[in-house]
Amino acid sequence: MPSNSSDWRGRAADQAADQTLAETGSVVRLRARSRVLLASLIRPHRRALALAVGLLLLQNAAGMAGPFLVMLGIDKGIPPLRDSGDPTVLIVIATAFLAAAIGEYLGKRGFLILSARIGQAVLLDLRQRVYDHFQRLSIDFHERYTSGRVVARLTSDMDSIAELVDGGIDDLVLAGLSVLSVAGILLWLDAPLAAVTLMAFPFLLWLSRWFARASARAYRRTREAVALVIVHFVESLGGIRAVQAFRREPRNQQIFEDLNDDYRRANLHAFRLIAIYSPGIKVIGNIAIAVVLTYGGWQVMQGHTEIGVLAAFLLYLRRFFEPMQELSQFYNALQSATAALEKLAGVLDEKPSVPHPPPRPRCRPTRVARSSSAP
Repeated sequence: MPSNSSDWRGRAADQAADQTLAETGSVVRLRARSRVLLASLIRPHRRALALAVGLLLLQNAAGMAGPFLVMLGIDKGIPPLRDSGDPTVLIVIATAFLAAAIGEYLGKRGFLILSARIGQAVLLDLRQRVYDHFQRLSIDFHERYTSGRVVARLTSDMDSIAELVDGGIDDLVLAGLSVLSVAGILLWLDAPLAAVTLMAFPFLLWLSRWFARASARAYRRTREAVALVIVHFVESLGGIRAVQAFRREPRNQQIFEDLNDDYRRANLHAFRLIAIYSPGIKVIGNIAIAVVLTYGGWQVMQGHTEIGVLAAFLLYLRRFFEPMQELSQFYNALQSATAALEKLAGVLDEKPSVPHPPPRPRCRPTRVARSSSAP
Protein backbone atom coordinates (compact mmCIF):
# COMPACT_ATOMS: atom_id res chain seq x y z
CA MET A 1 0.00 0.00 0.00
CA PRO A 2 1.46 3.44 -0.86
CA SER A 3 2.56 5.59 2.01
CA ASN A 4 0.44 8.48 0.82
CA SER A 5 -3.19 7.47 1.36
CA SER A 6 -4.41 9.90 -1.30
CA ASP A 7 -2.71 7.69 -3.90
CA TRP A 8 -5.07 4.80 -3.26
CA ARG A 9 -8.43 6.35 -2.44
CA GLY A 10 -9.73 5.98 -5.96
CA ARG A 11 -12.41 8.17 -7.49
CA ALA A 12 -13.88 8.98 -4.08
CA ALA A 13 -10.95 11.33 -3.44
CA ASP A 14 -10.89 12.80 -6.94
CA GLN A 15 -12.05 16.38 -6.42
CA ALA A 16 -11.96 17.02 -10.16
CA ALA A 17 -14.64 14.36 -10.61
CA ASP A 18 -16.87 16.37 -8.27
CA GLN A 19 -16.70 19.35 -10.62
CA THR A 20 -18.90 19.92 -13.62
CA LEU A 21 -17.62 21.59 -16.76
CA ALA A 22 -18.95 24.93 -15.53
CA GLU A 23 -17.00 24.59 -12.26
CA THR A 24 -13.73 23.92 -14.06
CA GLY A 25 -14.06 27.29 -15.80
CA SER A 26 -14.08 30.81 -14.40
CA VAL A 27 -15.35 31.27 -10.84
CA VAL A 28 -16.87 34.59 -11.88
CA ARG A 29 -18.90 32.92 -14.62
CA LEU A 30 -20.02 30.20 -12.22
CA ARG A 31 -21.22 32.81 -9.72
CA ALA A 32 -23.06 34.58 -12.53
CA ARG A 33 -24.78 31.30 -13.47
CA SER A 34 -25.81 30.75 -9.85
CA ARG A 35 -27.31 34.26 -9.72
CA VAL A 36 -29.21 33.59 -12.94
CA LEU A 37 -30.51 30.34 -11.44
CA LEU A 38 -31.58 32.13 -8.26
CA ALA A 39 -33.36 34.83 -10.27
CA SER A 40 -35.25 32.22 -12.29
CA LEU A 41 -36.36 30.50 -9.08
CA ILE A 42 -37.58 33.72 -7.47
CA ARG A 43 -39.23 35.24 -10.56
CA PRO A 44 -42.58 33.38 -10.18
CA HIS A 45 -42.90 34.75 -6.63
CA ARG A 46 -42.27 38.44 -7.34
CA ARG A 47 -45.53 39.69 -5.86
CA ALA A 48 -45.20 37.65 -2.69
CA LEU A 49 -41.58 38.74 -2.41
CA ALA A 50 -42.57 42.41 -2.74
CA LEU A 51 -45.11 41.95 0.06
CA ALA A 52 -42.46 40.25 2.20
CA VAL A 53 -40.09 43.17 1.64
CA GLY A 54 -42.87 45.56 2.68
CA LEU A 55 -43.42 43.61 5.91
CA LEU A 56 -39.70 43.62 6.57
CA LEU A 57 -39.55 47.39 6.07
CA LEU A 58 -42.44 47.75 8.53
CA GLN A 59 -40.60 45.65 11.08
CA ASN A 60 -37.40 47.64 10.60
CA ALA A 61 -39.16 51.01 10.83
CA ALA A 62 -40.98 49.99 14.01
CA GLY A 63 -37.73 48.76 15.54
CA MET A 64 -35.89 51.95 14.63
CA ALA A 65 -38.64 54.05 16.27
CA GLY A 66 -37.87 52.63 19.73
CA PRO A 67 -34.66 54.56 20.58
CA PHE A 68 -36.10 57.73 19.03
CA LEU A 69 -39.15 57.50 21.30
CA VAL A 70 -36.85 56.93 24.28
CA MET A 71 -35.08 60.17 23.37
CA LEU A 72 -38.41 62.02 23.18
CA GLY A 73 -39.47 60.53 26.50
CA ILE A 74 -36.32 61.75 28.23
CA ASP A 75 -36.13 65.21 26.65
CA LYS A 76 -39.83 66.03 26.09
CA GLY A 77 -41.82 63.77 28.43
CA ILE A 78 -39.94 63.91 31.72
CA PRO A 79 -39.52 67.73 32.02
CA PRO A 80 -43.33 68.46 32.08
CA LEU A 81 -43.81 65.65 34.59
CA ARG A 82 -41.02 67.00 36.77
CA ASP A 83 -41.97 70.67 36.54
CA SER A 84 -45.79 70.62 36.62
CA GLY A 85 -46.67 66.98 37.28
CA ASP A 86 -48.31 66.64 33.84
CA PRO A 87 -47.79 63.08 32.53
CA THR A 88 -49.70 63.60 29.26
CA VAL A 89 -46.66 63.88 26.97
CA LEU A 90 -44.93 60.92 28.58
CA ILE A 91 -48.09 58.78 28.31
CA VAL A 92 -48.45 59.63 24.61
CA ILE A 93 -44.82 58.70 23.98
CA ALA A 94 -45.18 55.46 25.95
CA THR A 95 -48.31 54.60 23.95
CA ALA A 96 -46.43 55.24 20.72
CA PHE A 97 -43.62 53.00 21.96
CA LEU A 98 -46.13 50.22 22.63
CA ALA A 99 -47.65 50.68 19.17
CA ALA A 100 -44.18 50.44 17.61
CA ALA A 101 -43.51 47.21 19.51
CA ILE A 102 -46.80 45.73 18.27
CA GLY A 103 -46.02 46.84 14.72
CA GLU A 104 -42.59 45.21 14.92
CA TYR A 105 -44.18 41.96 16.13
CA LEU A 106 -46.81 41.93 13.37
CA GLY A 107 -44.25 42.75 10.69
CA LYS A 108 -41.89 39.99 11.82
CA ARG A 109 -44.68 37.44 12.14
CA GLY A 110 -46.07 38.19 8.70
CA PHE A 111 -42.62 38.18 7.11
CA LEU A 112 -41.67 34.83 8.66
CA ILE A 113 -44.87 33.17 7.43
CA LEU A 114 -44.62 34.61 3.93
CA SER A 115 -40.88 34.02 3.55
CA ALA A 116 -41.35 30.39 4.65
CA ARG A 117 -43.93 29.87 1.89
CA ILE A 118 -41.68 31.46 -0.71
CA GLY A 119 -38.64 29.53 0.49
CA GLN A 120 -40.34 26.15 0.45
CA ALA A 121 -41.76 26.81 -3.02
CA VAL A 122 -38.29 27.75 -4.29
CA LEU A 123 -36.74 24.63 -2.75
CA LEU A 124 -39.44 22.43 -4.29
CA ASP A 125 -38.83 23.95 -7.72
CA LEU A 126 -35.06 23.56 -7.37
CA ARG A 127 -35.28 19.91 -6.31
CA GLN A 128 -37.55 19.10 -9.24
CA ARG A 129 -35.28 20.90 -11.71
CA VAL A 130 -32.13 19.16 -10.51
CA TYR A 131 -33.73 15.71 -10.39
CA ASP A 132 -35.25 16.11 -13.85
CA HIS A 133 -31.95 17.38 -15.26
CA PHE A 134 -29.97 14.50 -13.79
CA GLN A 135 -32.30 12.08 -15.58
CA ARG A 136 -31.79 13.84 -18.91
CA LEU A 137 -27.98 13.88 -18.78
CA SER A 138 -26.12 11.30 -20.83
CA ILE A 139 -24.54 8.10 -19.57
CA ASP A 140 -21.00 9.45 -19.94
CA PHE A 141 -21.80 12.21 -17.43
CA HIS A 142 -23.09 9.73 -14.85
CA GLU A 143 -20.04 7.50 -15.35
CA ARG A 144 -17.82 10.47 -14.52
CA TYR A 145 -19.97 12.11 -11.85
CA THR A 146 -21.04 8.90 -10.00
CA SER A 147 -24.21 8.31 -8.05
CA GLY A 148 -22.64 9.45 -4.78
CA ARG A 149 -22.13 12.94 -6.12
CA VAL A 150 -25.70 12.99 -7.38
CA VAL A 151 -26.85 12.12 -3.86
CA ALA A 152 -24.62 14.87 -2.43
CA ARG A 153 -26.19 17.47 -4.71
CA LEU A 154 -29.74 16.40 -3.84
CA THR A 155 -29.17 16.05 -0.08
CA SER A 156 -26.25 17.95 1.42
CA ASP A 157 -26.36 20.93 -0.95
CA MET A 158 -30.13 21.17 -0.75
CA ASP A 159 -29.92 21.05 3.05
CA SER A 160 -27.45 23.95 3.06
CA ILE A 161 -29.82 26.10 1.02
CA ALA A 162 -32.78 25.01 3.15
CA GLU A 163 -30.89 25.94 6.34
CA LEU A 164 -30.45 29.49 5.07
CA VAL A 165 -34.04 29.76 3.85
CA ASP A 166 -35.56 28.33 7.03
CA GLY A 167 -33.42 29.89 9.72
CA GLY A 168 -31.35 32.84 8.59
CA ILE A 169 -32.56 34.80 5.59
CA ASP A 170 -34.76 37.17 7.62
CA ASP A 171 -31.95 37.93 10.07
CA LEU A 172 -29.51 38.53 7.22
CA VAL A 173 -31.78 40.98 5.42
CA LEU A 174 -32.90 42.70 8.61
CA ALA A 175 -29.29 43.10 9.75
CA GLY A 176 -28.43 44.84 6.49
CA LEU A 177 -31.46 47.12 6.75
CA SER A 178 -30.66 47.93 10.39
CA VAL A 179 -27.09 48.92 9.59
CA LEU A 180 -28.19 51.28 6.79
CA SER A 181 -31.08 52.74 8.80
CA VAL A 182 -29.00 53.36 11.91
CA ALA A 183 -26.23 55.03 9.90
CA GLY A 184 -28.73 57.52 8.44
CA ILE A 185 -30.44 58.17 11.80
CA LEU A 186 -27.11 58.81 13.55
CA LEU A 187 -26.17 61.43 10.98
CA TRP A 188 -29.59 63.07 11.41
CA LEU A 189 -29.50 63.06 15.22
CA ASP A 190 -26.07 64.54 15.80
CA ALA A 191 -23.52 65.01 13.03
CA PRO A 192 -20.45 65.49 15.32
CA LEU A 193 -21.25 62.32 17.28
CA ALA A 194 -21.91 60.48 14.01
CA ALA A 195 -18.54 61.64 12.70
CA VAL A 196 -16.86 60.11 15.75
CA THR A 197 -18.74 56.86 15.08
CA LEU A 198 -17.79 56.85 11.40
CA MET A 199 -14.13 56.61 12.40
CA ALA A 200 -14.78 52.91 13.02
CA PHE A 201 -16.14 52.33 9.49
CA PRO A 202 -12.78 51.76 7.70
CA PHE A 203 -11.90 49.02 10.18
CA LEU A 204 -15.35 47.44 9.84
CA LEU A 205 -15.16 47.58 6.04
CA TRP A 206 -11.69 46.06 5.90
CA LEU A 207 -12.58 43.26 8.33
CA SER A 208 -15.85 42.48 6.52
CA ARG A 209 -14.23 42.36 3.07
CA TRP A 210 -11.50 40.06 4.35
CA PHE A 211 -14.05 37.76 5.97
CA ALA A 212 -16.24 37.67 2.86
CA ARG A 213 -13.38 36.61 0.59
CA ALA A 214 -11.80 34.13 2.98
CA SER A 215 -15.08 32.52 4.01
CA ALA A 216 -16.22 32.13 0.39
CA ARG A 217 -13.16 29.99 -0.34
CA ALA A 218 -13.50 28.12 2.95
CA TYR A 219 -17.14 27.15 2.48
CA ARG A 220 -16.57 26.14 -1.12
CA ARG A 221 -13.95 23.77 0.26
CA THR A 222 -16.37 22.37 2.87
CA ARG A 223 -18.95 21.60 0.15
CA GLU A 224 -16.30 19.67 -1.78
CA ALA A 225 -15.16 17.82 1.34
CA VAL A 226 -18.63 16.72 2.47
CA ALA A 227 -19.42 15.64 -1.08
CA LEU A 228 -16.42 13.30 -1.03
CA VAL A 229 -17.60 11.79 2.27
CA ILE A 230 -21.07 11.13 0.83
CA VAL A 231 -19.61 9.78 -2.42
CA HIS A 232 -17.41 7.24 -0.66
CA PHE A 233 -20.24 6.19 1.65
CA VAL A 234 -22.75 5.68 -1.17
CA GLU A 235 -20.31 3.98 -3.53
CA SER A 236 -18.99 1.63 -0.82
CA LEU A 237 -22.43 0.51 0.36
CA GLY A 238 -23.73 0.35 -3.19
CA GLY A 239 -20.98 -2.13 -4.00
CA ILE A 240 -20.97 -3.89 -0.64
CA ARG A 241 -21.01 -7.32 -2.30
CA ALA A 242 -17.68 -6.59 -4.02
CA VAL A 243 -16.27 -4.92 -0.90
CA GLN A 244 -16.90 -8.01 1.22
CA ALA A 245 -15.89 -10.43 -1.51
CA PHE A 246 -12.44 -8.82 -1.90
CA ARG A 247 -12.02 -8.06 1.82
CA ARG A 248 -11.77 -4.31 1.24
CA GLU A 249 -13.43 -3.31 4.53
CA PRO A 250 -10.21 -2.12 6.29
CA ARG A 251 -9.09 -0.18 3.23
CA ASN A 252 -12.48 1.48 2.76
CA GLN A 253 -12.62 2.28 6.48
CA GLN A 254 -9.24 4.02 6.27
CA ILE A 255 -10.35 5.99 3.22
CA PHE A 256 -13.55 7.03 4.99
CA GLU A 257 -11.61 8.15 8.08
CA ASP A 258 -9.23 10.22 5.93
CA LEU A 259 -12.11 11.87 4.08
CA ASN A 260 -13.88 12.61 7.35
CA ASP A 261 -10.71 14.16 8.73
CA ASP A 262 -10.44 16.35 5.62
CA TYR A 263 -14.04 17.48 6.19
CA ARG A 264 -13.31 18.18 9.87
CA ARG A 265 -10.29 20.31 9.00
CA ALA A 266 -12.25 22.23 6.36
CA ASN A 267 -14.97 23.03 8.89
CA LEU A 268 -12.42 24.02 11.53
CA HIS A 269 -10.82 26.45 9.10
CA ALA A 270 -14.21 28.02 8.35
CA PHE A 271 -15.03 28.39 12.05
CA ARG A 272 -11.60 29.92 12.75
CA LEU A 273 -12.53 32.70 10.35
CA ILE A 274 -15.74 33.32 12.32
CA ALA A 275 -13.73 33.27 15.55
CA ILE A 276 -11.66 36.15 14.18
CA TYR A 277 -14.48 38.15 12.59
CA SER A 278 -17.15 38.06 15.30
CA PRO A 279 -14.94 39.11 18.24
CA GLY A 280 -13.30 41.70 15.98
CA ILE A 281 -16.68 43.31 15.30
CA LYS A 282 -17.45 43.28 19.03
CA VAL A 283 -14.14 44.93 19.94
CA ILE A 284 -14.59 47.64 17.32
CA GLY A 285 -18.16 48.24 18.50
CA ASN A 286 -17.20 48.50 22.17
CA ILE A 287 -14.38 50.92 21.40
CA ALA A 288 -16.75 53.06 19.31
CA ILE A 289 -19.36 53.10 22.11
CA ALA A 290 -16.73 54.06 24.69
CA VAL A 291 -15.48 56.92 22.49
CA VAL A 292 -19.02 58.15 21.79
CA LEU A 293 -19.94 57.97 25.49
CA THR A 294 -16.87 59.99 26.45
CA TYR A 295 -17.28 62.61 23.73
CA GLY A 296 -21.07 62.72 24.08
CA GLY A 297 -20.85 63.12 27.85
CA TRP A 298 -18.53 66.07 27.36
CA GLN A 299 -20.99 67.55 24.83
CA VAL A 300 -23.84 67.18 27.35
CA MET A 301 -21.79 68.88 30.07
CA GLN A 302 -21.08 71.76 27.69
CA GLY A 303 -24.77 72.07 26.82
CA HIS A 304 -24.25 71.24 23.13
CA THR A 305 -26.20 67.95 23.25
CA GLU A 306 -29.26 66.87 25.18
CA ILE A 307 -29.01 63.80 27.37
CA GLY A 308 -31.90 62.13 25.52
CA VAL A 309 -30.00 62.45 22.24
CA LEU A 310 -26.96 60.79 23.82
CA ALA A 311 -29.12 57.96 25.22
CA ALA A 312 -30.77 57.39 21.83
CA PHE A 313 -27.36 57.52 20.16
CA LEU A 314 -26.01 54.77 22.40
CA LEU A 315 -29.13 52.64 21.84
CA TYR A 316 -28.80 53.06 18.09
CA LEU A 317 -25.13 52.12 18.26
CA ARG A 318 -26.10 48.85 19.92
CA ARG A 319 -28.61 48.27 17.13
CA PHE A 320 -25.82 49.01 14.66
CA PHE A 321 -23.15 46.64 15.97
CA GLU A 322 -25.33 43.79 17.30
CA PRO A 323 -26.75 42.94 13.84
CA MET A 324 -23.21 42.87 12.45
CA GLN A 325 -22.23 40.36 15.14
CA GLU A 326 -25.34 38.29 14.34
CA LEU A 327 -24.48 38.64 10.67
CA SER A 328 -21.20 36.83 11.29
CA GLN A 329 -23.14 33.91 12.80
CA PHE A 330 -25.50 33.66 9.83
CA TYR A 331 -22.84 34.44 7.24
CA ASN A 332 -21.55 30.88 7.43
CA ALA A 333 -25.01 29.66 6.40
CA LEU A 334 -25.02 32.21 3.57
CA GLN A 335 -21.60 31.18 2.28
CA SER A 336 -22.42 27.49 2.58
CA ALA A 337 -25.68 28.00 0.67
CA THR A 338 -23.88 30.10 -1.96
CA ALA A 339 -21.31 27.36 -2.53
CA ALA A 340 -24.09 24.76 -2.74
CA LEU A 341 -26.02 26.89 -5.25
CA GLU A 342 -22.88 27.16 -7.39
CA LYS A 343 -22.61 23.36 -7.41
CA LEU A 344 -26.25 23.00 -8.46
CA ALA A 345 -25.92 25.72 -11.09
CA GLY A 346 -22.94 23.85 -12.53
CA VAL A 347 -25.03 20.67 -12.77
CA LEU A 348 -27.95 22.44 -14.44
CA ASP A 349 -25.53 24.00 -16.92
CA GLU A 350 -24.42 20.56 -18.15
CA LYS A 351 -25.72 19.59 -21.57
CA PRO A 352 -26.39 16.00 -22.66
CA SER A 353 -23.80 14.75 -25.15
CA VAL A 354 -26.66 13.07 -27.00
CA PRO A 355 -29.54 15.54 -27.00
CA HIS A 356 -33.03 14.22 -26.56
CA PRO A 357 -35.12 14.30 -29.72
CA PRO A 358 -37.92 16.83 -29.70
CA PRO A 359 -41.27 15.37 -28.73
CA ARG A 360 -43.28 14.21 -31.70
CA PRO A 361 -46.59 15.93 -32.22
CA ARG A 362 -49.56 13.88 -31.24
CA CYS A 363 -51.69 12.69 -34.12
CA ARG A 364 -55.39 13.21 -33.90
CA PRO A 365 -57.21 9.88 -33.73
CA THR A 366 -59.07 9.02 -36.90
CA ARG A 367 -61.78 6.54 -37.49
CA VAL A 368 -61.06 3.86 -40.06
CA ALA A 369 -64.16 2.74 -41.90
CA ARG A 370 -64.37 -0.97 -42.36
CA SER A 371 -65.88 -2.27 -45.55
CA SER A 372 -67.23 -5.74 -45.80
CA SER A 373 -67.59 -7.44 -49.17
CA ALA A 374 -70.30 -10.00 -49.67
CA PRO A 375 -69.17 -13.39 -51.03
